[in-house]
Amino acid sequence: MNGLSDVRLTLQARELEQEQRATVSLAPARLGDRWNRFWMRLHTRRQLLELDDHALRDVGLSRAQALEEALKPFWKR
Repeated sequence: MNGLSDVRLTLQARELEQEQRATVSLAPARLGDRWNRFWMRLHTRRQLLELDDHALRDVGLSRAQALEEALKPFWKR
């Protein structure tokens, strides 16, 4: 493996942590967390489009799955 699956797991864990913190914090802070989460989704979905087939296999995704995820709007999970 080339570490992409570790990166994916780390990013997923970080996104989950942000969601958990957002439920506990005050409303203005939640808005900032929400935008950070949106930005992270947009950024990581764009990166999926740049991965070759070998890298996608390494993280357990097919090209069709990567395209489906990458084409989602940033505000959707």
